[in-house]
Amino acid sequence: MLAAGEPGVADALLLLSYPLHPPGKPAQLRTAHFSKLQARTVFVQGTADPFGSIAELSLAIQAIPAATDIIPVEGGHDLRRGRFDVRLLLTALLDSA
Repeated sequence: MLAAGEPGVADALLLLSYPLHPPGKPAQLRTAHFSKLQARTVFVQGTADPFGSIAELSLAIQAIPAATDIIPVEGGHDLRRGRFDVRLLLTALLDSA
């Protein structure tokens, strides 16, 4: 939320497992600040994340006026090391730059 309140504080954001809403409460979105984000924002999100599905996140990020990307990762909210290939993540980030 700092990046939303202070544009220019970051050139880009990399958000891992963004908690879009509490599990089981999709109406309680944590997106009020999205419309104020001016930095490119990349979300790395689990395909079965109970805090927000890829489809929910895809819809929510339409409120962000800056460039956005979603990099889906197999699994849930826990993106512990070893659950995804960091090299693939970095390649995807560089390719989308």
